[in-house]
Amino acid sequence: MASKLASSYSAPASSSGSWSYDVFLSFRGEDTRKAFVDHLYTALNQRLIRTYKDDETLPRGEVIGPSLMKTIEESHIAIVIFSKNYADSSWCLEELAHIMKCKDERKLIVMPVFYGVDPSDVRKQKSKFGEAFAKHEIENITKAESWRKALADVGNIAGWELKYIANGICR
Repeated sequence: MASKLASSYSAPASSSGSWSYDVFLSFRGEDTRKAFVDHLYTALNQRLIRTYKDDETLPRGEVIGPSLMKTIEESHIAIVIFSKNYADSSWCLEELAHIMKCKDERKLIVMPVFYGVDPSDVRKQKSKFGEAFAKHEIENITKAESWRKALADVGNIAGWELKYIANGICR
């Protein structure tokens, strides 16, 4: 599947001088880093697509938050991999809110991948996403509202649902 996704994208010829990265990968590490994301990162790099993945690309010694936000702004495409615990992470949600802001303000292309989750759960914050939001609202209702909007907006973007893909073939 990672290869299939990577092969469906080709970096625009004009991007080499315009963007620091062709693709920024956003994901919940504990769910996907050593499985799907590592394979996707490798497949994109093999196709010479400049790809940002925090554990591979983040310079050591830099403050993580500002560096990630700047990198999002300097990327052409953000691939957001939604997994069952994605919404548990306030950091993932903050990153997503910035991605969606850059989509509106900087024309960042956003490509969602639904890894074991239903797009409607993301869009409507149901199931595990709903449980996570019940906790986030207690901690910070203002942030939770902006994160809800980002999830609703990204859930309406056509993406890849891995449950409909077998052996790299879309059904």
